[in-house]
Amino acid sequence: MIENRMEGTDMHAGGEVVVRSPGLWTTVQDLGRPGWRRAGVPVGGAADAVSLRVANLLVGNPEGAAALELTLAGPTLEFRAEGVFALCGALYDAQLDGEAVEPMRPYYAPAGAVLTVRRAVRGCRGVLALAGGVDVPAVLGSRSTYVRARLGGVAGRPLAAGDRLWTGPLPPAAERLMMRLRRQGSGGLRAARGPFAAAPGLCPAIPDPSAAEPAVIRALRGAEAARFRPHAAEGFWDAPYTVRPEADRMGARLAGPQLALPDGASMLSEAVAPGAVQVPPDGQPIVLLPDCGTTGGYPRIAHVAAVDLPLVGQLRPGDRLHFREIAPAEAERLLVEREAELVRFRLALRRWMEE
Repeated sequence: MIENRMEGTDMHAGGEVVVRSPGLWTTVQDLGRPGWRRAGVPVGGAADAVSLRVANLLVGNPEGAAALELTLAGPTLEFRAEGVFALCGALYDAQLDGEAVEPMRPYYAPAGAVLTVRRAVRGCRGVLALAGGVDVPAVLGSRSTYVRARLGGVAGRPLAAGDRLWTGPLPPAAERLMMRLRRQGSGGLRAARGPFAAAPGLCPAIPDPSAAEPAVIRALRGAEAARFRPHAAEGFWDAPYTVRPEADRMGARLAGPQLALPDGASMLSEAVAPGAVQVPPDGQPIVLLPDCGTTGGYPRIAHVAAVDLPLVGQLRPGDRLHFREIAPAEAERLLVEREAELVRFRLALRRWMEE
């Protein structure tokens, strides 16, 4: 089981970070709040959960600690106390006190340092992990922000200029990393040496939306696939789709060949989960993402394999994608392989941190 919150955290026990500029849509996210769907509360959490887990590992946190999820344009943050951070997910143009910040490396920020995260060069969502985790109150067992219900995070909303964030107490691994990076930082080198990738894709578990154009999204045939007219169902797997501008954390709305819905396509609402591909009356599919509702009344033509759901979270408006059907056994095998990659990455980090 992956721990999804920092235990035993006292409010304001760590360092302070001030938001000078919030970016386009920056929220506090962790791995979500499972167990509350029966009450109508979405699971939520990071749209790219793999990048959140890796970013937290890089700074010595538990994998599910709360971090900042950035969307397209990132924030400008001032460290009022020294800290360690790592940036994963979408590839951003970022600088720490004017020096370039590379992805997938832990960095030391002395007190007074300013981190500026500009636009995403590729991908849609970044994860900025801070050693100690972002220390906001847990709501229903999670610090994730669900904006529609004003739940979690910072008052249930995206960050705003002037917000003050605190980190929690440093776990032992983060303390050792802080000491090592502090020594390096005195010599002008703030990034860690070690088993770290300098670009997305070198940790195989990290989704890289630039790896294929259009992106290939593996999916299983959906619960109502048989209700679609045969040519529509086959066209779904054959044709490319484009992410529409209305895409958000509830779902990636797609544009492409119209899927002809069968006569009497309306159905009683049933439980849905992130990854479900619903087809509303306009015939344009929607891939549900972490903030999706718990029930839906549109036919489900497919369900994205769990291993590729983080990649869908990285697709930005205008990106193209293509669905490829796989069997449940293959979806399970791919997920097991990804978890094995993360285990190898975790062990390599642990060995380096204990040197």
